[in-house]
Amino acid sequence: MGAVQVLELPRAATTRREVNPWVVALTVTLATFMELLDTSIANVSLPHIAGGLGRSFDEVTWILTTYLVANAVVLPMSAWLSRVFGRKNYYMACVALFTLTSFFCGIAPTLGVMLVSRVLQGVGGGGLAPVEQAILIDTFPPAKRASAFALYTVAIVTAPAIGPVLGGWITDNYDWRWVFLINIPIGLLSLFLTNRFVHDPPAFEQERESARRGGRLKIDGVGIGLIALGSAALEIMLDRGQIDDWFGSPFICWLFAIAVACFVVAIYWELRVEDPIIELRLLRHPNFAIASVFYFVFGFGLFATTTMIPQILQSLYGYRAIDAGLVLGPGAFVITLLAPVGAQLVQRGIVHPKTLLLISLSTVSASMIYYSGLTLQTDYAHYALARVFQGLGYAFFFVPLSVVAYSQLKPNENNRASSLTNLFRNWGGSFGISFATTLSERRQSFHQSVMAANLPASGAWLQNQIHRTTDYLMSQGYSHADAAKAAYLRYYEQLGAQTQMLGFMDVFRAIGWLTLAVTPLVLLIRRFHVSGKPSGGH
Repeated sequence: MGAVQVLELPRAATTRREVNPWVVALTVTLATFMELLDTSIANVSLPHIAGGLGRSFDEVTWILTTYLVANAVVLPMSAWLSRVFGRKNYYMACVALFTLTSFFCGIAPTLGVMLVSRVLQGVGGGGLAPVEQAILIDTFPPAKRASAFALYTVAIVTAPAIGPVLGGWITDNYDWRWVFLINIPIGLLSLFLTNRFVHDPPAFEQERESARRGGRLKIDGVGIGLIALGSAALEIMLDRGQIDDWFGSPFICWLFAIAVACFVVAIYWELRVEDPIIELRLLRHPNFAIASVFYFVFGFGLFATTTMIPQILQSLYGYRAIDAGLVLGPGAFVITLLAPVGAQLVQRGIVHPKTLLLISLSTVSASMIYYSGLTLQTDYAHYALARVFQGLGYAFFFVPLSVVAYSQLKPNENNRASSLTNLFRNWGGSFGISFATTLSERRQSFHQSVMAANLPASGAWLQNQIHRTTDYLMSQGYSHADAAKAAYLRYYEQLGAQTQMLGFMDVFRAIGWLTLAVTPLVLLIRRFHVSGKPSGGH
């Protein structure tokens, strides 16, 4: 009898059932949304946290800084860590660590316990967004990735926007500790769903196993040290720069020197080591390099405005935190509504990603110029309309950008590319917030000096207005001394509000011109087709 050959199927194919890719997408987006929400939800609660822990407001601002620093340190290493431990294992470890440390943040009795918990929470959160993006890329075939990127867009734009609203509502109606404790049920649900529905694709497992057997999964200790130290120094410098007067502070100067030295040496090292912690060689692909610039600009504009708008409304218009946050809501709604539309336009070949990018960047730039024309008399409707205008641009921005970023990459490069794209977006956000804070204060001082020169205290018009206000207050029962003091104070506050508003408007104008300046890079994107075969299933 002839020998009978038995065809042996891969173990993964015989033990796993096919999972709907949208179930996987929603599962991994859940934890990423939670993590991105945490980047902004605690901001409005800081005064309450300071009171609860018995520390000054300046001390508790380190609650934000420590989280961002740890997040920035881990984020570029996520691709390497997921290859070492397995993508699913690493992702679940990140969710578990984030959830556990959220509990310790919520029950922290002292600032020291809170800061340690926030560092560990940032370590856990830093791996979620890039790993989710890599999972989405491997779960959906190239022809359908645009729809997955639409879901990702909704998460990364909506979460930071609703964070202040939710944080303000929780703080006003319950206790600041629930800002952290609400992560626990979401984290547990994410762990359950991830364990059940998410699996490493066969191609990823084979590449990882091949690298391990070939001895190519080596620990890049030098790269890890340089990137960690450089990222930490840069993040602290950007977060504390305006508070410590930038380069007028020796502390900031040292941080700048450390960051520059570490990154220069890291670039030299990473380009020569066999298995780098960050694959900078991906930037040799023109489309990926151009997309990286746009990721930075995206984070810059989004986080700067998301931070600045509530600040404007609370400090100049007297809005409550929850009311100021609601101004951001219409923009997030527009993105949620239209991002899937943009995905369909790309997937069906109705509009090429280059064209959509050109339109969206022009719209975002125009929205910033629109913002720069607002005044102290502007009402809620006009601010909401401006945010809708901005959301209209971002709704058609991230999906084609993601398609462009991965258009020239091989499947085995997707994992490392996701870490780089998220790194550029994260850096853009940090630079954007720092830029908005610094420029608004510097421009306020400039406008104040200009107004003071053109409207001297001894000027006839100002003195006439002060005398009229003084007479009115005296008619209401004030003494002459109190009435005169109140009159001067009223006009001084008006001057401060006007100059502060002008400073903020200058920031919007600068972001608009920056966005417009990088728009011509779209024309340098190499041609490609939005199509492909499905990748390994999950």
